[in-house]
Amino acid sequence: MAKPNTRYVCQSCGANFSRWMGRCESCNAWNSIVEETVREEMPKGLGRAKGKAIEFVALDGHAPEALRRATGNAEFDRVTGGGLVRGSAILIGGDPGIGKSTLLLQIVTAVAQDSKAGAKPMRSAYISGEEAVEQVQLRAKRLGQQSHAVQIAAATNVRDIIASLDKSDPPDLVVIDSIQTMYLDNLDSAPGTVAQVRSAAAELIRLAKQRGFVLMLVGHVTKEGQIAGPRVLEHMVDTVLYFEGERGHHFRLLRAVKNRFGPANEIGVFEMTEGGLQEVPNPSALFLAERRGSVSGATVFAGIEGTRPVLVEIQALVSPSPLATPRRAVVGWDSSRLAMLLAVLETRCELAFAGNEVYLNVAGGLRIGEPAADLAVALALISALTDRPVPDDVAAFGEIGLSGEVRMVSQPELRLREASKLGFRRVLMPRRRDGAKKERGSVAGIEILEIGHLQDVLDWLYNEVRSLSAGKKVLSQ
Repeated sequence: MAKPNTRYVCQSCGANFSRWMGRCESCNAWNSIVEETVREEMPKGLGRAKGKAIEFVALDGHAPEALRRATGNAEFDRVTGGGLVRGSAILIGGDPGIGKSTLLLQIVTAVAQDSKAGAKPMRSAYISGEEAVEQVQLRAKRLGQQSHAVQIAAATNVRDIIASLDKSDPPDLVVIDSIQTMYLDNLDSAPGTVAQVRSAAAELIRLAKQRGFVLMLVGHVTKEGQIAGPRVLEHMVDTVLYFEGERGHHFRLLRAVKNRFGPANEIGVFEMTEGGLQEVPNPSALFLAERRGSVSGATVFAGIEGTRPVLVEIQALVSPSPLATPRRAVVGWDSSRLAMLLAVLETRCELAFAGNEVYLNVAGGLRIGEPAADLAVALALISALTDRPVPDDVAAFGEIGLSGEVRMVSQPELRLREASKLGFRRVLMPRRRDGAKKERGSVAGIEILEIGHLQDVLDWLYNEVRSLSAGKKVLSQ
């Protein structure tokens, strides 16, 4: 009997090594290398046996549209591109306790019931590897999501799961919670390792493609916020969704980072209530619900998340620091971009931030990644430093360069319409080209204040506060 071969695999990036090491040379992770046994090796050559010829078709040939089923949850359907596609595999990741299992339980019970549109109910199977059947039943009863069309089971052996699903009439939707608990009995490695996660996911996805049911996998995340396991797992599935949010906040964000059947970077907003996750059709109103006016350092940013316009409040606080190196704290934005923006304000506008501590926060827990937030952040920093509040009816967006110029960003009309819908009357935005002014025009009810340089922001805020003070003085007289 041949001696089984062993290899050492990094559980963070999946790199292979011939011996154990304390730190992975590929991703620099410490104590992530685990010994795994390889029973079978790939053949070194194909020999003389001939393969089967594959069939080619024309690129412009007829391709049938993918069968898609709406779940009835508008926010989930928005993120997935319109609903669930037959034979697709969806991977959902998120922090522990964020609400992944709750969301999926609501989805499987929603599609299993008769819809208003008259669509045929989907037969669903919920397989849990972390909870007992009784625990899943108690959660469904607490959420009021009992449905006789949903079959639940507690299993971790992939061989048993495939034997139960590999039939001529499988369920329409299968949920695996979670893929890190699944294991193949022909592998010696423990559940959750790179080999087990990769092999278990490959077998389940193959069966889903073959039988045509929708497969939804729950994935654990690492302390860096990435889905645990090999990176190839995200390449194997059709859609990758991240469930984001802070436990202290009452809403959650479902973000699509990969979608073969719809737009990526789309977000869905949910509110965590006693009855489960509720849809939020207007997230801008939610993010601005607790906004207080006439406070220095607060600015409203008109942003775009995927295809959805979102208005969110940017808060800044500048205070004198007794330390030689003042602190810079950022929540919800890129700290490196804040450092660059502070350097531009000090160099191009001669503002002194060196001896002050700077705190920046995106209200509501939303994380912003687009550079269009530069102008709103700069306006909040200037307002906090000079103690001059930004008017309540003003929103801002625009990208800032190293020379202090304000550059145009994508989809300005969509941002303006969202600001107008929520009652904002003025918007600070980059200076448009003459051709763009004639083609687009302006949104009704919005006064566009074009900004070409950061110095224009200083001048506008100074004149705005001076005129406001003069108006208050006249009223007092």
